[in-house]
Amino acid sequence: MDPARRAAYDVLRAVDERDAYANLLLPSMLTERGITGRDAAFATELTYGTLRGLGTYDAVLAACSDRDNLDPQVRDVLRMGTHQLLATRIGSHAAVATSVDLVKDVCGLRPSGFVNAVLRRIATRDLDTWVGLVAPDRDKDETAHLSVKHSYPRWIVEAYRAALGDAGAETEQALAAGNVRPEVVLAVLPSADVLNTRTGERTEWSPFGLRLTGGGDPASLIAGGQAAVQDEASQLVALAVSRVPLTGTREAGGPWLDLCAGPGGKTRVLTHLAAGQRARLVAGELRPHRARRVKDAAPQAVVVVADGLRIPWKAATFDRVLADVPCSGLGSLRRRPEARWRKTPADIPELAALQRGLLSSAIDSARPGGVVAYVTCSPHLAETHDVVTAVAAARTDVTILDAPAFLPEVPDLAAPSDNRFAQFWPHRHGTDAMFLALLRRG
Repeated sequence: MDPARRAAYDVLRAVDERDAYANLLLPSMLTERGITGRDAAFATELTYGTLRGLGTYDAVLAACSDRDNLDPQVRDVLRMGTHQLLATRIGSHAAVATSVDLVKDVCGLRPSGFVNAVLRRIATRDLDTWVGLVAPDRDKDETAHLSVKHSYPRWIVEAYRAALGDAGAETEQALAAGNVRPEVVLAVLPSADVLNTRTGERTEWSPFGLRLTGGGDPASLIAGGQAAVQDEASQLVALAVSRVPLTGTREAGGPWLDLCAGPGGKTRVLTHLAAGQRARLVAGELRPHRARRVKDAAPQAVVVVADGLRIPWKAATFDRVLADVPCSGLGSLRRRPEARWRKTPADIPELAALQRGLLSSAIDSARPGGVVAYVTCSPHLAETHDVVTAVAAARTDVTILDAPAFLPEVPDLAAPSDNRFAQFWPHRHGTDAMFLALLRRG
């Protein structure tokens, strides 16, 4: 059996059976099995492409199969075969034949004829034609149409539409951008000029951002400790909180806080920015193993194992506080495609309650005149606009600031729900869909 296809299949089964994370499991599996070069690239494309396209592919499979309940193993082989037929340049004969070989290897001979017949039926049409046949009529139910066409659960399509304040056109652009594999972006300290080589080019706005091009290998650039993989929006939200002027009687130079620091990407940038303002950074993280990762990422930071809801430090201590709170991750689906099928609307209220608590702790930790940045990698209004406005309305000591004004170089940042908030988007900015609110404690 083709080792690349078998690796992709095994990751899909692990995601389905034990909620494994593809971005963590696949690299280790490729290393363990000695899969490198073009085979590794193919296994990666096959894994992520199949996970992204599940919604569309399942609709196509339903139209081409008379079986209501497919065996999970057979279903994953068919999904992989459908991805190869409809979204890659692999010839139809090779896609069908290798899928038949794979199902024989993992299930035995019996389902091979069924797999062969279904995939041959799918091979008779291209992706656009199939979408036209299986997606609901757009004029009757645009949300359902976009859900099938771009392979998202309906509730996520609705969340994107609400966040964009859009009737459909820009929502579709955002959904499509979320299905494009992102480029590798590094955060280079002290600036991207240090590693501006033939393998990379400066990102558009972050002074630290380097986008790998020409097949650049991030490992060779990271080895020296000057660079780490980090989306440009993550770099920019850290930069924004460092730019807000402090007020009050105390002079600048007091400590900064990264409240929910793990795994340490933003901590690393914040530590550099704090040093530039003669400040030190304290990083809090609930889980000890993640706290160790924070210390590895930012050795100069003071790392504390602490629950952000029960702060162990004295209140009103910090000049600047970043609260990059746990969230649904709907803004990073292009990196974690299985998350769209793992999360449900029922997860949001519990997350929002946690987020409100962490934002309140962040404000309590800031001194009067200090600044708080609330950050989520999600555009869902219940995790962004609603959290910030609810916490601010319940307090008399906080003012919501104009966040886009502190990143003036970045266009189209103002969130439609409230132009004081900044919302990054893959289709607008080429970044994750990250949300930023800035608040001042009075």
